Amino acid sequence: MTKMTVNGVTTTKTPGQEQYESFTRKVGRQTKKYVQYDYRHTDGELFSCIKPTLDACRAARDAWLEAKEA
Repeated sequence: MTKMTVNGVTTTKTPGQEQYESFTRKVGRQTKKYVQYDYRHTDGELFSCIKPTLDACRAARDAWLEAKEA
């Protein structure tokens, strides 16, 4: 699997490309799972977010795309 970042810079370079990876974070005694998500728009702009699920990330991306087109 390819890493999403190299030295803190995204490797999502191709227009229309999406990449995601999950990670866990310990908050107090609870362990929570998150997904880091990057999407490179066809115009070259990068969308990035961290949400609890991949579906939530894609929903945020879709909302971003709708706002961008408006």
